[in-house]
Amino acid sequence: MDLFAMENTQEIPFALPKIEGYSVEWDESLKGFCIKVPNGELFYSERFFSKKISDRALEYFLENDKLSLDKTNWREISDEEFSKVEFKNIKWKRDSIKLYGKSIPLPRYTSWYGDKGRDYTYSGIKSAPNEWNKGLLYFKEQVEKVAGSKFNSVLMNWYRDGKDYLNWHADDEKELGRNPIIASVNFGATRDFIIRKNDKSQKISIPLGHGTLLIMKGELQHFWQHSVPKRANVNESRFNLTFRTIL
Repeated sequence: MDLFAMENTQEIPFALPKIEGYSVEWDESLKGFCIKVPNGELFYSERFFSKKISDRALEYFLENDKLSLDKTNWREISDEEFSKVEFKNIKWKRDSIKLYGKSIPLPRYTSWYGDKGRDYTYSGIKSAPNEWNKGLLYFKEQVEKVAGSKFNSVLMNWYRDGKDYLNWHADDEKELGRNPIIASVNFGATRDFIIRKNDKSQKISIPLGHGTLLIMKGELQHFWQHSVPKRANVNESRFNLTFRTIL
């Protein structure tokens, strides 16, 4: 199966600050851009997975026993209704965080998969891994070929539409180690993935689309934060898989 059935452009589709410390180079063998930023590195492949594979991924993530994949407005499904839907391949859930003494539902659905015993805690939420399935292992193995790293877990985020979002944070939990390599794969709606320096002096907006791969590495998590802001004009779902290594 040809991962690179759709040609990648050799002109990077987003702007980098035109100051010292930034550089970009196209890697023909990997079909993507190697990007250096102050205190970090990125790899960006706009169409890492072909449209055929990416379309199938959307079906795979949403297959269930009750609701239509293409006609359901997931925004209108209540948490109670959602809890009664049996998804065939992915065990979706909606966690809550404690904020000012109140329990606030996350503005997205999540799922955690990985090797046995690779628990993960973020924002006060502890997740025990679901067992790997064939589809997720396929994506993991393809990403590992480019990342040059073996991953033992993946955090899945389902953004139902542009109202779902991810606040500013860094993936700097101690379970991830000193300078973690994190590979982010995206399917569905294109959303802006924004990174900014901790002192807010520099910012980059990176469009992550259907089949896009972004790898973060080096010291990035210690000097930069990232977010997925709301986008009122986005009506489709976006699925993000971030492959990690839990120590």
